[in-house]
Amino acid sequence: MVYIIIGAVLLAFFVFFLLFTPHKQKEEPVSEKMGKEQTTAIALYDLGMAYLDGIGVERSPTKAAECFMKSGEKGFAPAQYNIAQCYRKGFGVQQSYAKAAEWYAKAAEQGDVDAQYNLGKCYEKGDGVSQSYFKAVEWYTKAAEQGLADAQCDLGYCYDKGAGVPCSYSKAVEWYRKAAEQGYAKAQYNMGIVYDEGLGVSQSYTKAAEWYKKAAEQGYALAQYNLGVHYEKGEGVEQSYSRAAEWYRRAAEQDCAEAQFALGGYFACGVGVTKSIDNAVKWLNRAEAQGMPEATELLNRLGIF
Repeated sequence: MVYIIIGAVLLAFFVFFLLFTPHKQKEEPVSEKMGKEQTTAIALYDLGMAYLDGIGVERSPTKAAECFMKSGEKGFAPAQYNIAQCYRKGFGVQQSYAKAAEWYAKAAEQGDVDAQYNLGKCYEKGDGVSQSYFKAVEWYTKAAEQGLADAQCDLGYCYDKGAGVPCSYSKAVEWYRKAAEQGYAKAQYNMGIVYDEGLGVSQSYTKAAEWYKKAAEQGYALAQYNLGVHYEKGEGVEQSYSRAAEWYRRAAEQDCAEAQFALGGYFACGVGVTKSIDNAVKWLNRAEAQGMPEATELLNRLGIF
C-alpha cells in the first residue's frame, strides 16, 4: 500500500513537471550563428565582386553596391570598405562623402588597413567629416603601423609639416624611409628632398641623388626634374648636361613645367642637346601655358612673341 502511494506521488510530480516547466527550443551555439553570418557575408561580398567585374553575370554597379551593402551590414570589413569606395566615387549609388566616411570608419575600426588610410584622407581633406589633421594622423598611424606605404608616406609628411602633430624632421624621415624602402616613389622623392636640404639627416647630395633616381626610374616627374638639376650642377653625381637633358625630357613629357622650361633653355642654347629654336619654342610654350613667367621672358628674349 505504501509503495502504491509513493508511486502515485511520483507520477503526479512528473506530470506537474511536464505540464508547468517551460520547454526551451534548442538554440544553435553563438559561434555557429556567427559562422553562418560570416559565410553569408562572404558569399554576398563575392557576388558583389562578380557584379563589379562582370564575371559570370552581367556587369552591374548597382547590384554590386547592393551586395556590398548587405555584406557590410553583416559586419564584413572588406565589403564595408568597398561600399565606402562606391559612395566616394558614386559607383552604383548616389555619391556621398559623408556615407563614404561612415563606411570607411566601420571597416577601419575592424582593422582594415585601406579603410584606415582612406578615413585618414577624409579627415585630412574634410571630405564627409569635419576637417582634422589630428584625426588624420590618428588613422594614418594605425595604417602605417600595419605597413601601408601610402600611410607611412603621408604620416611622414604630417611630421614634416607639423600637421596634426608637432613638427619633427627625424620622425618624418623615419616614416618616409619605411615607405621608400617598400619602393613607394613619392616617399623616395621625399627622401631625396630631406637629404638635399639636410632635414632630419646629415645633408648629402649623393644620397639625395640616389633617392631621386629610385623615384625617377619609376616615372615620378618631380624626382626626374630634381635628378636633372643634380646632373646639371654635378651635385652628388658626375656633372653631365646630356644626362640632365635626358631627365628633364622625361619630366617635361609628364607636364612638369620646371622641366619644360629647363629643356626649352637647353634647346635654345644647345646645351646637352642639339640646338633647335623650334624645340626651344615648343617646350617654352608648354611651360608658359602652365603659368611660368620665366618661360615668357625667355621667349621674348628669343624674339618669339
